[in-house]
Amino acid sequence: MTVVDVALLVTAIGFGFILFSPHLLNSRRWRATVTPLASIIGSGFLVAGPILAHAAGNLAWFGMLALCGTAALFGSAIRHNIQHVEAELADHPPAVVARLERMSSIALSIAYFVSIAYYLNLFAAFGLRLADITASVWVRAASSMVIGALGAVGAFGGLRALERLEVGAVGLKLAVIGGLFVALLLASAIDISHGKFEWGALPHTHGTTELRILLGLVILVQGFETSRYLGEEYDRATRVRTMRWAQLISTAIYLAFILLVTRYFGGDLPAQSGETAIIDMLRPVGIAIGPMLILIALASQLSAAVADMNGAGGLLSESSGGRISPNIGHLTAAVVAIGITWAANIYEIIAYASRAFVAYYALQSAQAMLSAWGARQWRRAALFACAILLAVVIIVFAKAVEA
Repeated sequence: MTVVDVALLVTAIGFGFILFSPHLLNSRRWRATVTPLASIIGSGFLVAGPILAHAAGNLAWFGMLALCGTAALFGSAIRHNIQHVEAELADHPPAVVARLERMSSIALSIAYFVSIAYYLNLFAAFGLRLADITASVWVRAASSMVIGALGAVGAFGGLRALERLEVGAVGLKLAVIGGLFVALLLASAIDISHGKFEWGALPHTHGTTELRILLGLVILVQGFETSRYLGEEYDRATRVRTMRWAQLISTAIYLAFILLVTRYFGGDLPAQSGETAIIDMLRPVGIAIGPMLILIALASQLSAAVADMNGAGGLLSESSGGRISPNIGHLTAAVVAIGITWAANIYEIIAYASRAFVAYYALQSAQAMLSAWGARQWRRAALFACAILLAVVIIVFAKAVEA
């Protein structure tokens, strides 16, 4: 075990003590921040490096910054709706406002279907790496079994118990990320001192293909919208403030991570197991990296999938006016997710999920634009109109990565 491995483990344990401290766990503002933060830097954190390296090479950091900027734009629309539209929805809203909100719920339900497939395909891919199994057919078979099991549990009303995984997964994930950052910084410092630090040019796609691939990666920074649905626990001001914190913190984490790992990029993605390429990329850093990444992947993907399956079931029930029960909604989400798993590869699923979430963001931006226009907030209305236009561009032109 190298000094880098020791630094990773010691730092992760240290962050763990901080993140699991009673003072932090009992902080309402921290809990309100962690919910969107954990979703934003969940699965995207694991696949962002390899995919952005393939799409943008040494400019991966700029692609990441553009994605975070896009998320900030859509996040501003949702924060406006928390502040100004929620109260209207609770008190006999105009027909157009109620219709947009219903359409948003349906769009978000569909996005959840795709994201469940996304999360659990990654869960299976990282889990099977423990047995050195990388064939896509086995990844799909394993993910289908897990999706089916969660759907069955949800259909019989037991999914809520699995939500307890989320509390531990969040702390574990952030602790490992902290340890990983220190390990990468130390590895870079050692290489610089020995004159081994290199950051050469990387081959990557160019022109419109590069841009279209980046447009299809919005799901990497998705998750901030969860603050919109925490109204039973937190007031509007808290949710607006903590969503903004979550987006700022996640932007800093993503940019730092991409800059630290860029020199390990290899350019093209492998034909198989590309979704777990981060393990192979960072293998030179230390022997503890691979197991720690697999640990964080298993914890975060399963908890995220449970959260989205719960969300899908609830939204389906709400959108149908109660004609579909949440339990049947869970089962429906599982069936659709299994179908998506076998119909598309992981990169196509990422692009589909991005489009689905962007459709939701477009509807929320339309809601915010109408609200701002009615309040004569012209600059905000223009900003949200730009968000709608950007969403349409993403939906139309986004392209899946080709390994």
